[in-house]
Amino acid sequence: MVTYSVLDLVSVRTGQTSAEAVASSMALAALADELGFERYWFAEHHNMPAVASTSPAVLIAAAAARTQRIRVGSGGVMLPNHAPLIVAEQFATLEAMAPGRIDLGIGRAPGSDPVVTHLLRQSGATSDVDRFPQHVADIAAIMSAEGATMRFTTGGEYAVHATPHATSTPHIWLLGSSDYSAMLAAQFGLPYVFANHFSGQGLERALDLYRSQFQPSATLEAPRTFLTTNVVASPTLEEAEQRALPQMRIFTKLRLNQPLTPLETVEESQAALATVTAQEQELIAGVRRNWVVGTGESVRAELTSFAAQHGVDEIMVVPVAGAYANEDRASSFGREQTLRLIANA
Repeated sequence: MVTYSVLDLVSVRTGQTSAEAVASSMALAALADELGFERYWFAEHHNMPAVASTSPAVLIAAAAARTQRIRVGSGGVMLPNHAPLIVAEQFATLEAMAPGRIDLGIGRAPGSDPVVTHLLRQSGATSDVDRFPQHVADIAAIMSAEGATMRFTTGGEYAVHATPHATSTPHIWLLGSSDYSAMLAAQFGLPYVFANHFSGQGLERALDLYRSQFQPSATLEAPRTFLTTNVVASPTLEEAEQRALPQMRIFTKLRLNQPLTPLETVEESQAALATVTAQEQELIAGVRRNWVVGTGESVRAELTSFAAQHGVDEIMVVPVAGAYANEDRASSFGREQTLRLIANA
């Protein structure tokens, strides 16, 4: 049996406000909880017209308040944008709000363009990407019940705790799509998630490195990993292909460095196909090959095969189903439908 989880970028489509996009994601998190999904994570991206998931910790708090059993977390916090102490304090607070349900997924990429990265780091309250391994270790120590101890070169010690009396701590996961993150997760004895929804390139090598180099830790005795993948499920293949098109066009715009827009409606994306170049058509076809798009039955079968192929028992789906123009802007019917069909509910 495959366990399913969800990764959400809080998509913003044409005509939709940020408030409506967040409301639709909160409803989706509640549905995932009801359907028995294992975890619900929020990504961190900045200054993108089609993405409202800029502050994972805030979204996690809201989702935790609207759910009962599902784990909620970050997929992930982009650590170079934040001071390790702030991350530890935020997630220790979230763990206090929803004990035993918080995941802290950590990534090394900035999650934005150079200008926004500069703005994020103007205050100086961010971390040095070159010290990423040390800062991951610092966060784990600060969130623990024992806390961390700073030792001064002049002598003396100073204790640091993310929260005064922690009785449980968030689960830390390392995220990545490169050899670096896989090897670091193995070295630290942490669970690892390969971000397959980006492109899928290097998947087999990263998993092999992680599993072959894994060193048991106090929190994890054996390698633990799962994969992400973009998914659209609909009652018919025709509808699924139509709902996949808006997000596929966003991917091609990113690859071609074209101006980004809110997520198109299905109708807008279909109309735009009349003027796409051969290069764009080729990119769309390439994106489509790496996605799982189809009916509930075919999607479940493909996800089961994908999990077996890579030796994992959990798949984190990114429900990328777009919307038709007449659908309610404060909800996300296509994404909800995808989760229902995956869960066979």
